[in-house]
Amino acid sequence: MEAVITLLPGDGIGPDVTAAGKQVLESVAARYGHAFDFKEALIGGAAIDTVGDPLPPATVEACEQGDAVLLGAVGGPKWSDPNATIRPEQGLLKLRAVLGVYANIRPVKIYPELAGTSPLRAEILQGVDMIVIRELTGGIYFGKKTRTESSASDLCEYTTTEVERIVRVAAKLAGERRGKLCSVDKANVLETSRLWRDVTDRLMASEFPDIELETLLVDAAAMHLLSRPSEFDVIVTENMFGDILTDEASMLAGSLGMLPSASLGDGSAGLYEPIHGSAPDIAGMGIANPCATIASAALMLRHSLELEAEADALERAIADAIAGGARTADIVADDETPISTDDMTAEVIRCLN
Repeated sequence: MEAVITLLPGDGIGPDVTAAGKQVLESVAARYGHAFDFKEALIGGAAIDTVGDPLPPATVEACEQGDAVLLGAVGGPKWSDPNATIRPEQGLLKLRAVLGVYANIRPVKIYPELAGTSPLRAEILQGVDMIVIRELTGGIYFGKKTRTESSASDLCEYTTTEVERIVRVAAKLAGERRGKLCSVDKANVLETSRLWRDVTDRLMASEFPDIELETLLVDAAAMHLLSRPSEFDVIVTENMFGDILTDEASMLAGSLGMLPSASLGDGSAGLYEPIHGSAPDIAGMGIANPCATIASAALMLRHSLELEAEADALERAIADAIAGGARTADIVADDETPISTDDMTAEVIRCLN
């Protein structure tokens, strides 16, 4: 098949890991007879420095015209003033809204060889294989904001339609897996969460009666993610709760550098990115872990390009590279020697079959 993939390297280690993702996708294309055309564009701090806009019109056009978008990372100390009028994160939030990618899919699966890198005991991690579905274009991040000298407010707002569509995505995924869905809210305090719970209960009963539904308050969910993570199958929650819980869940895998994400809407085009940040302290040093970006590329193959066999092969290649002892600095044990970003990428490509 032929596909146009838009690359947004961004800031910090973003260019390092995006280059790795591109290299792996080129290998997939060559091995399976596809033609991927890559278009690179600016986002985040790099875009601010170049054109004064964290999401330039040319970037929006490139993303809208492509079949999928692979993003590195945005932000860093250079642009970290929260009171600044223009910030890198604004570009990412705007891009999500422009593309209409309301469902953020974050798989969390434990590689047995890396269990020792997690702060949790190995026995707690046995069997952990979950997907967290985060609503991405609503809630407090996109609500009306006010600020005076002595007060500030951020409006959190959800509609029935927004809740229904994200719960449907999560329920369908649960139906393809172990048939268990956990909805996370704060219905004992927040009116938006009471709407979320009412809509979820109604929709699940009418459209997905065979899916086992569990409902947890967000504080309880945070606790259970660490005490019984293997019991979760698919988790669905609103924007801010999802942002926090997915970073917590990443520690089950031992490193942010291992976990991918896919942001999807109603069309086939999606936004794919590692869940880690820009890590400016190691930018350009060639030691960043590319596995999360490579795994995000696998999600791209599956969800946007409908290349299931290729996606499975790439995910197996990552697992085989880890099983074979390949380790970047973030996942290395005391008695192991870390390898570079390029060497980890090469090892994944070597394992691709």
